[in-house]
Amino acid sequence: MLQDSLTIRYYQRLTDAMVELWRRGNRYEDIRNYMDGYIACLRHTGSLEAYKIHRLEDEAFRFLRDPSNFELAYPQTQTETDYRY
Repeated sequence: MLQDSLTIRYYQRLTDAMVELWRRGNRYEDIRNYMDGYIACLRHTGSLEAYKIHRLEDEAFRFLRDPSNFELAYPQTQTETDYRY
């Protein structure tokens, strides 16, 4: 579980971007590559300590493996039917 506010903020940005990529039709591999790049950037910049990045990576991968996170967030609207009187 993430507890540091900055780590949580990075996690939220990452997972929001992952869902947006899914909605745009990207495949699992593309989203995984995006996540790997995001984590690599965090490591490169040194904005978080290594153990926090590792926890963030574990949580993000868990998020990616859960299919319920990528279901449609909006209920599908019903279309009007053609009634004949």
